Amino acid sequence: MFVRCGKWFVVLALVGMIGGHWTLLQSAAWVRMAVNFSKQDSVSIALEKTFDGQHPCNLCKLVRAGKAAEKKQDLQKLEAKLDFHFIAGTCGLFPPRPFRHFTLQSERADNRVLAPPLPPPRAA
Repeated sequence: MFVRCGKWFVVLALVGMIGGHWTLLQSAAWVRMAVNFSKQDSVSIALEKTFDGQHPCNLCKLVRAGKAAEKKQDLQKLEAKLDFHFIAGTCGLFPPRPFRHFTLQSERADNRVLAPPLPPPRAA
């Protein structure tokens, strides 16, 4: 139950962030305008009046003003944005040191004091 509500909350938040609420309000305004205009005229004329932009309703004006205010806020935010410039510094990457295998002194050939076995082994 909580997971489903959480998912719907996230969806509604994302729709609000991308301006979907204005689309929803504009769609409702168009439906209301089409219904009101179709009471006076034919459906084709009502749809033409709805979408021609010459006969906006109060909700259409509200949506237009709201979108303009949001764009103005976005532009103000862009002006206040800090620009960071990259300045090349002295940053060096150094390769790793060579890896040395350390062996015990008794295993090195030049330090062995034992003589080879007698007789020498034969090749098989």
